[in-house]
Amino acid sequence: MAPVPPVGEAHRIAVIGGGPGGLYAAALLKRLDPDREVTVWERNAPDDTFGFGVVLSDETLGGIEHADPVVYAALQAEFVRWDDIDIVRGGTRHSSGGHGFAALGRRSLLAVLHERCRDLGVDLRFRTEAPPAAELATAYDLVIAADGVHSLTREAHPEAFRPTLTSHRCRYIWLAADFAFDAFRFEIAETEHGVMQLHGYPYQAATATAPGASTVIVEMREEVWEAAGFADLDAPASVERCAKLFADALGGRALRSNNSSWLTFRTVVNAHWSHGNTVLLGDAAHTAHFSIGSGTKLAVEDALALAASLQEQPDIPAALAAYETERRPVVESTQRAARASLQWFEELPTYLDQPPRQFAFNLLTRSRRVTHDNLRLRDAHFTEAVERDFGCPPGTPPMFTPFRLRDLELRNRVVVSPMDMYSAEDGVPGDFHLVHLGARALGGAGLVMTEMVCVSEHGRITPGCAGLYTDEQAAAWTRIVDFAHTQAPTTALGVQLGHSGRKGSTKLMWDGMDEPLPAGNWPLVAPSSLPYTPGSHTPHALAAAELPAIRDAFVSAARRAAAAGFDLLELHCAHGYLLSSFLSPLTNHRTDAYGGSLEGRLRFPLEVFDAVRDVWPSPRPMTVRISATDWADGGSTADDAVAVARAFAAHGADAIDVSTGQVVSDERPAYGRSYQTPFADRIRNETGVPVIAVGAISSWDDVNSLLLAGRTDLCALARPHLYDPHWTLHAAAEQGYTGPGASWPVQYRAGSRRPQTGRTDAPKPRLSLGG
Repeated sequence: MAPVPPVGEAHRIAVIGGGPGGLYAAALLKRLDPDREVTVWERNAPDDTFGFGVVLSDETLGGIEHADPVVYAALQAEFVRWDDIDIVRGGTRHSSGGHGFAALGRRSLLAVLHERCRDLGVDLRFRTEAPPAAELATAYDLVIAADGVHSLTREAHPEAFRPTLTSHRCRYIWLAADFAFDAFRFEIAETEHGVMQLHGYPYQAATATAPGASTVIVEMREEVWEAAGFADLDAPASVERCAKLFADALGGRALRSNNSSWLTFRTVVNAHWSHGNTVLLGDAAHTAHFSIGSGTKLAVEDALALAASLQEQPDIPAALAAYETERRPVVESTQRAARASLQWFEELPTYLDQPPRQFAFNLLTRSRRVTHDNLRLRDAHFTEAVERDFGCPPGTPPMFTPFRLRDLELRNRVVVSPMDMYSAEDGVPGDFHLVHLGARALGGAGLVMTEMVCVSEHGRITPGCAGLYTDEQAAAWTRIVDFAHTQAPTTALGVQLGHSGRKGSTKLMWDGMDEPLPAGNWPLVAPSSLPYTPGSHTPHALAAAELPAIRDAFVSAARRAAAAGFDLLELHCAHGYLLSSFLSPLTNHRTDAYGGSLEGRLRFPLEVFDAVRDVWPSPRPMTVRISATDWADGGSTADDAVAVARAFAAHGADAIDVSTGQVVSDERPAYGRSYQTPFADRIRNETGVPVIAVGAISSWDDVNSLLLAGRTDLCALARPHLYDPHWTLHAAAEQGYTGPGASWPVQYRAGSRRPQTGRTDAPKPRLSLGG
């Protein structure tokens, strides 16, 4: 449709879809201006609904209370509330309290909103298909498309909204049971066909005359669903089969459906939420997996924000822009949490070897919204039990427990991640490196890693990159290692060895990242003759006969690193540098023994690893950093990463440092808090190989949560250590920890308590309407 330039205020409003989001938006807009003409089209009857229970958070309820006390009071009368989550696996139940849920029946919610809309004078047109949004847009000031995950409005105008729809790996069915669970229940069934799970929660309380009711969702991987024969069962037979599979959870009771069918969840993302005077709301604009219970919550909050924006802004274009500006960050954060939760359940079989209580903690923290710290506030007894199982001495946070790699015992689980400083001269680290690495060694981390140290002059990324290919460089590194070992004797120092490959001969990062030098370039080499960016120099494709010389450069650098006294060596096989380029099918197009299959692409990195391991002292550990995904179509995948990790472990790697991306310039990473940790998680729990997790881990609470859930063994942090060289010591102070896992240098001991600060009162996020 050609967008209608909207101007002025919204007096005539059309709402497509009579779900909770559309109805609530209609009610709010009519309440704010009784003179408005608001019409809602709903194709179904008033009491038709395809779900059972709806969960709303206290935050959402607070917004409803401020915006419309009448709706809030009506909902309060219907809510069933509970605090506990039960996780049942293998007949063992672990419970965690203090979570605070509120739920009601979807029919009850719709009835409340229907009544409110009628009282306010909203025109509700049931059993009526809405005219196309393009037609409504010419007759109404504003069109709100709340027409669900299968939005016809969105599908009719893909060029405007630019949707991305992603289907996932599990099948699920939405059912109900005629009794009230006494907690939010997750039950795991390990069957002959594979793992299945039940998600259940009450939405109607039991009374003297009625048993109550609960939502029950049964979910499993697609291949499990097929192996179990569900593809051949009709709906009644599927429902009966689910009741038998989870008879213990249901107490032998039956399940019922409401036109229920097996579905595959689809994540909906739109580049734009409005087009002209048409705006998307709720599932039409975005979806979040049901395992974090946010669909209705997000739609109701959308309605609140849209109504507020229309009230506050001078015209419709400004209002729609303000609505999207306010809501998009919230939605994107929720979708990241939902994606993490969804992926956790997809990979659930990899966690079945975990002890039951750790498994329960892992499930509770799967979305990264519930963390170790706030779970301890909710249920200290449960969290302390998980800590004891993990091996935490009393009063010791998980991050301050030791970890051993060969003969090296790290005093805590914090790693200062490798960070290129681009400050060496002719590859020689100078005073800057001494201060930089020395400060971080004094800062309390168990392991401090150097930047990528290049194994040859032509293996540098930039002229400012450090090396270990001359004796002068080795002497400079020895000075730094000696300082760290003398002044911070409980801190280990690790060296990361690498070769830039096709990403070399570029400017310093702050002068133009990945841009070729204007002069003084050196020749580039790679497995295949493919430039990194269209503006990059084209590398020479290495012949098989040239590979031994590069392998020997790594060996020479490793010998120098051992003599310098480094405690650990990491082989850099990530981020698109030379060894990484051999691993990725996007950068390795070879047809000889060093290309083709993953086995072929692994050949040269493994040859280098073996040669380095042979000269690296046996008591000292070796790790390997990999890019677990290229974030690009046709590139390395998480499945490949598991195979790569297994291969390096079989050759003697003591841990895998799991990063992602930076292999191709057109990558599309799914950025977000701890966004790379699921790859480390999968490698650890699928292979049993120790891992180092990296990627936007920014708080000590994140570190504790990841460790206690069994998703990683060590956590590497980069930017937090640039912000605060003493990040680990400050994490100890903030948690009141004074044990051996965080030893303050005597010179700094007077500062080991957190300084007092003045009071600050930040405004709370606005999710409600004023007045």
